Amino acid sequence: MTDTAGYLVTEKLVKRFDEAVAVDEVSLSIGKGEIFALLGSSGCGKSTLLRMLAGFEKPTSGRILLGGQDVAGMPPYERPVNMMFQSYALFPHLSIWENVAFGLKREGLPGAEVKRRTDEMLGLVQLTPYAKRKPHQLSGGQQQRVALARSLAKKPKLLLLDEPLGALDKKLREQTQFELVNIIEQVGVTVVMVTHDQEEAMTMASRIAIMSKGRVLQVGTPEEIYEHPRNKFVADFIGNVNLFPGKLSVDEADRCAVTTAIGEIQVGHGVSGTLNMPVSLAVRPEKVAISKKRPENVTSNLFKARVKEIGYLGSYNNYILEAADGSKVRTTEANSSRYDLEEITWEDEVYFWWNDEAGVVLSD
Repeated sequence: MTDTAGYLVTEKLVKRFDEAVAVDEVSLSIGKGEIFALLGSSGCGKSTLLRMLAGFEKPTSGRILLGGQDVAGMPPYERPVNMMFQSYALFPHLSIWENVAFGLKREGLPGAEVKRRTDEMLGLVQLTPYAKRKPHQLSGGQQQRVALARSLAKKPKLLLLDEPLGALDKKLREQTQFELVNIIEQVGVTVVMVTHDQEEAMTMASRIAIMSKGRVLQVGTPEEIYEHPRNKFVADFIGNVNLFPGKLSVDEADRCAVTTAIGEIQVGHGVSGTLNMPVSLAVRPEKVAISKKRPENVTSNLFKARVKEIGYLGSYNNYILEAADGSKVRTTEANSSRYDLEEITWEDEVYFWWNDEAGVVLSD
């Protein structure tokens, strides 16, 4: 359970490298016990921000408050913070038990306390039977859990994860995401993780910050980020999206309409904008229905197209449609039945449509 009050706070944090601004006035408030993800493409500033939280980079300006204490000027070894790297950085010549105990011994804790905490952490990550093995004798997922146990053994107030599952293959990564969240929640530590993997962020994090060019563009839950993006960059960055540029033609309190090249699109929310202002209408592919037959009782957002590409992905099909104006529209259809009663193939003429509530209007 997270604490809504700001346990970790950054205030207008800036990092410049010569003339280049890597982090540009980032202000965040992260609750105690929260798993918070920094998500963005390469070079967006997320890793530099993480390194400032760890103390490996000194901010050009701004503050970092952890539990009310300003730690921006503290060296890494004085901060109640631990960082787990993508490479895990395990000592190959030490056993699993010795790897986890290493930091505790360096702190000079009594032998009995070192043994108690190390045994407790190995039990937490379910690796007690492997305590005497060396890292190379474990799988990638097991090595990742050893690194996590070592990071948690010192009881940090803040745990930083840098691409924590980047070294694992896709299937193992998906399985380990849930294991990692369960372990973190049992301990109750506050976590900030950096990832470029959207699924990883949306699976593990309670909230996500989308970053681009050193700035935070939006902070929200995975659902808020996906369903209610604030701008075209966020909409396009998270998942797949159809973007229809146009002009605002109707704007009322509970509805609006956008005139686009494929026709007028009805939207089930108002935007408080100016008529004829340029906007884009975003619709997720899974919200777009497709059929060779004209649907009954559909009176708005109904258009015709030709099927140009089909991608069979097992659990669902991807269709790329070409609308009358030549624009490409992506739709995703779940394969809920083994036998499709209406087989759609290349070059078929089809209808596609969506509910008024499915679209989100974004200002350009």
